[in-house]
Amino acid sequence: MADLVVKNVTDASFAEDVLDRSETVPIIVDLWAPWCGPCRTLGPIIESIVAGTDGAVELVKINVDENPRSSQTFQIQSIPAVYAVVGRKIVDGFIGAQPEFQIRQFIERIMPGPSELDLMLERADETELRTWLEANPGDEAVVCAVAEMAAIDGRTDEALALLGRIPPSAETRRIAAIARQGLAELDGVEARLDALLSTVKLSPEDRQSFLDLLELMGPDDERTAAYRRRLTTALY
Repeated sequence: MADLVVKNVTDASFAEDVLDRSETVPIIVDLWAPWCGPCRTLGPIIESIVAGTDGAVELVKINVDENPRSSQTFQIQSIPAVYAVVGRKIVDGFIGAQPEFQIRQFIERIMPGPSELDLMLERADETELRTWLEANPGDEAVVCAVAEMAAIDGRTDEALALLGRIPPSAETRRIAAIARQGLAELDGVEARLDALLSTVKLSPEDRQSFLDLLELMGPDDERTAAYRRRLTTALY
């Protein structure tokens, strides 16, 4: 879950932080005041639900006492008042305290659906993804998806060539390791790593195999950090 950043919007920043920003991402506007008890109850509920969208929706708060012009935009009669702004337009809203499930439904209604690319990646159709790459050769997500298909299928050179199109990352290193090593079984991997340690200094191929096995083990495997330290010792 992404860390939630809540902007306190003022009359001066309203156009930029709400109207302009709403052209990129749906904005939830929480209109409140320090003296409003229901506002203090509602605020944390909204924040928790918006945080769960991992950035698909953003939340701003407007203190109605300090920012009358912004408040008048929504023509509010009472608070708490919550509105959704999408594409510079108010598309939904509610007045007063609401149960959590209704607030969740309100936010879900304005969340953008999956994009064409999201659906394509979910289908994992290599032909379809290659067609996309012809028009978008530098699309990192699709390059990685097609390269991994090639790697798993044993088309090593093809997978590595695809990965060469995009900047190195943890994901490209993982896929390259699959391309070179296959979907290696990690049972007995310690013995393989121990054997390679004696040759990694003089053999670039063995050094790469060692690094590939660490990539396949992944950073969450407690052995990975230990073997990286042993590799450093062996090399220097």
